Amino acid sequence: MSQADFEKAAEEVKNLLTKPTDAEMLDIYSLYKQTTVGDINTARPGMLDFSGKAKWDAWEKRKGMSKDDAMKAYIDKVEELKGKYGI
Repeated sequence: MSQADFEKAAEEVKNLLTKPTDAEMLDIYSLYKQTTVGDINTARPGMLDFSGKAKWDAWEKRKGMSKDDAMKAYIDKVEELKGKYGI
């Protein structure tokens, strides 16, 4: 898995024919952030920011995952979604 494979997957996920479920999108988001930023580095959003909290929680669960593992998991997840939703 290379940075180029990761960037290609990041583009492909935007072109899925059908929008993935919220849970699948949180998976993709958290793996993307873990790959590009690393462990979460922000405070949890406020009580009324439901979307922000869901994203924060998903990313926080990836804490400690290496960049390479996150990148591989991200690419694998995008491949799975491409098979499920088309591109």
